[in-house]
Amino acid sequence: MSLRGDGPIEELAIPSGTTVEEHDVVVDGDVLVGGQSTVELGVRGRNVAIGERVRVANDIEAEGDCRLDTWCSVDGNVLVGEDAYLGERVTVTGRLMVSGDLDIGDDVTIEEGFEANGWIVIRNPVPTIVFYFIVLSQLLRVGETDAADELAEALADGDDVRDPLLIPRSAEISDDAWRVSTPATVGDDCRLHGNLRAASIRVGERNEVFGSLRAREDVTVGAETIIHGDVTTRGGTVTVEAGARVLGDVSAGDLVVYDGAEIQGTLRARGEMKLIQATEDEGETDEAGEAGAGEAGESNEANAGQSDEPGDEEADDTDAENGETSKNGETDESGADAGREPDDDDHESDTDADFDDDADAEATPTVKADAGSTTDGTGPEDAS
Repeated sequence: MSLRGDGPIEELAIPSGTTVEEHDVVVDGDVLVGGQSTVELGVRGRNVAIGERVRVANDIEAEGDCRLDTWCSVDGNVLVGEDAYLGERVTVTGRLMVSGDLDIGDDVTIEEGFEANGWIVIRNPVPTIVFYFIVLSQLLRVGETDAADELAEALADGDDVRDPLLIPRSAEISDDAWRVSTPATVGDDCRLHGNLRAASIRVGERNEVFGSLRAREDVTVGAETIIHGDVTTRGGTVTVEAGARVLGDVSAGDLVVYDGAEIQGTLRARGEMKLIQATEDEGETDEAGEAGAGEAGESNEANAGQSDEPGDEEADDTDAENGETSKNGETDESGADAGREPDDDDHESDTDADFDDDADAEATPTVKADAGSTTDGTGPEDAS
């Protein structure tokens, strides 16, 4: 039997391709059910292992081996393709059909009888996993690694390794609801009936669930999955991926909806609500950003060139005006010096009066007069 794992079952794991047909759960791989659980559906798989005090309300069909632990009860028939192991005080209300050997414990009740084609041993069988561990440990202890590898291949029956259906301890599985206190994971291409209740839920792609999803933590609905009910979480985040359909309401602490998802009911979120849309590749975005930056740089250079040219023109105009002012100042001073050469006092007084009148008339353009006076102060020194 390919029963893997050395610890308790910590989650509800529904493998890809699982379907619920009428009143049976059909799995391609193995089925492991934790102790003190209630399964209101029938079970059909490759190898079936049922824990202590588990109640199965319908038939069990195993292509390989089947093990029913102590105090189990099966309300139906048990059909086994290979070997069967029944612990103490197991009750089967129907008929037991075994193609291989049968190991049976004390006080076992089979109401409609049993049939086995191989050896029938009435005893308390050693748990299968414990037996395998004992044999493997002895082989490894004496150094027979090749024999241990051959045993492992024989236990796997040469078939491909497939994910098993894991049902945790104290679970309640029925056509109405799947209730567990652990996280729940659903693979791809599954068809399930019943509401799913768990600590957190993750549903894969291309599934169809005829029921609602409710969890205390996060809930994820994969692409192209159809949920015929509500999706609710107390304080976690609900994520609805692209192509998913929820034919009910969605209520969560935070809500993330991808572009292309369809929700026919109302959306309620106590925290953030995000809508994620598909974007272009990062490379195209970077090229567009570089092109935009280049165009912005060219426009800045063009603007800078245009802004510099008017400034130069204004500076040239200012210099030209200052030059003209200085020339006018030199002309006026030369005229004044020419007027002061004669010794006629009357003429000097008239010239000074005219100069004062001209200075008063030109007092308005203050900057130009100052510029002219500065230039005039250096002019006579150079001339001398």
